[in-house]
Amino acid sequence: MTRCRRSHPGCTVGRRGTNTGKRTSARSPWKRATASSSIDPIDPPVELGPPAHVLVTVYWHGRTSGEREAGDVWASTRSAQPLRNRGIEVMHPFRAGDDLPGGIEAFQTARSAEVVYWLPEHRAVVAGDVLLGAGAKPRPTDEPLRLCPERWLGKKTHDDLRETLRPLLDLPVERVLVSHGIPVVDGGKYALAAVLD
Repeated sequence: MTRCRRSHPGCTVGRRGTNTGKRTSARSPWKRATASSSIDPIDPPVELGPPAHVLVTVYWHGRTSGEREAGDVWASTRSAQPLRNRGIEVMHPFRAGDDLPGGIEAFQTARSAEVVYWLPEHRAVVAGDVLLGAGAKPRPTDEPLRLCPERWLGKKTHDDLRETLRPLLDLPVERVLVSHGIPVVDGGKYALAAVLD
């Protein structure tokens, strides 16, 4: 599993999610989930080659998915049309619980167009916007993990979001890879439980 970062102002995370201690690069990750799949890609290193599958957590994170040489783009049915409106062809619209490449599982969130992914091989949860890591805007904190601002949920509440994410606590989570802020690379289940209980 590789997590690479693209330069983005205002973040303290460097290459591969390590804390550099200085404000340098990255808020938008490109995550290689398996040898043939990537999640929310944005300018991945050329040496990794094109993935066979690109999975998108939420349509805002489609970014450069359509520009990649990937074979297939996968997105939830609620994100598929907004991605098409952005010029990204979704070959495989899916619902949470459908079979995904590489044994990856999708969990629906209270944010209707967003899913989080479970990567069993890596014991990792991959979140788009519903979970934020330390240092993420808006209002950066030192908390390892926190919920997105409630206003991002439309008519839903933080209680609704917690309810949809609680099934993740039944999994042997070691890592929580976030798109914004510092990823939780150890003790992911504890960090997740702290925001969901």
